Amino acid sequence: MLPVSNPIPEATLVGRIWRPDVGPALVRIDGETVVDITSASLPTMHALLEAPNPAATARAAPGDAVATLAELASASTDDAGEDTLRLLSPADLQAIKACGVTFAASMVERVIEEQAAGDLDRAAAIREKVGAVIGESLSGLEPGSAKAAEVKAVLQGEGLWSQYLEVGIGPDAEVFTKGQPMSSVGWGAAVGLHPISKWNNPEPEIVLAVSSRGTICGATLGNDVNLRDVEGRSALLLGKAKDNNASCAIGPFLRLFDEGFGLDDIRRAELTMRVEGADDGFVLDGHSSMAQISRDPADLVRQTCGRHHQYPDGFFLFLGTLFAPVEDRDAPGQGFTHHVGDVVTISEPAIGELRNVVRLSTDCPEWRFGTAALMRNLSERGLL
Repeated sequence: MLPVSNPIPEATLVGRIWRPDVGPALVRIDGETVVDITSASLPTMHALLEAPNPAATARAAPGDAVATLAELASASTDDAGEDTLRLLSPADLQAIKACGVTFAASMVERVIEEQAAGDLDRAAAIREKVGAVIGESLSGLEPGSAKAAEVKAVLQGEGLWSQYLEVGIGPDAEVFTKGQPMSSVGWGAAVGLHPISKWNNPEPEIVLAVSSRGTICGATLGNDVNLRDVEGRSALLLGKAKDNNASCAIGPFLRLFDEGFGLDDIRRAELTMRVEGADDGFVLDGHSSMAQISRDPADLVRQTCGRHHQYPDGFFLFLGTLFAPVEDRDAPGQGFTHHVGDVVTISEPAIGELRNVVRLSTDCPEWRFGTAALMRNLSERGLL
């Protein structure tokens, strides 16, 4: 559940909720109270993040108490109606971008997916072969370095070079579009799996909120739902594997950078994740340590935006994950895959807890409220 008592009272926490008969609202968390700070000067999360000092702006904004955290938590369920009180993703107008293959362990699993061509039954044997050649040799390797080039030559000689290793230890990071603006879901909502997938998993990640100026304004949590069989068949299916109805969850709130929280806290963040099966009692615990990331978060932001690419509405950036589950669930040697009904909980002490239920994307609520709908709503409320 969403904590009914704020676990990080010193944090500057902001987010978005749906208010019945009103629409999306920008909120600040004051203790255990959810305060609506939406105004003509702060109609959206985008407007807040474009302020010179978002944390100070959010703290100073006047507002009205609309609910307690406990009330918001009880209302934010995967079967909540369209016009009911509930948490939304903190992102609104921003592009939803993601970085892949930023950790050595997950890098190896991507190679296995590619070698197996998405076939779950072949993964165990290929994992053994790849592990015998690569082992832990990629840990601590600086992408784009001379040492990385030497490792690349060795792997090519063994016939194991991969496009995933190229973006993992080469000079250029993988940055892709995870979802469209307004498409991500928030805490409590269902996350969706495309029905064609039989091998998939959650990906617990830190997500940075970045302004149009390229300034990192804060951080939250994300679930970059991954279809391993679809992407494993061909990297050209990345869009189909990553961007589906409700396949991107972000939240619960955005912790803004201020005098007590900044990028160094992200660099040492420790994420935990639990998957609890509704139909089989299966429990999977995972962990992702940002200390083991191969590329610095600031470098990933620089590779995403700059003179080569601008984001006038800003962007939210998934930083990648160390988590790549191999624990058998359904049969020996088949590793982990989701069951419908799984509850996924991603936690980080300084940021909060993101909780979602797994459904098929075809069973999740259809995405209908996009950017045009938001602009109409704000205009009708006299906020534009």
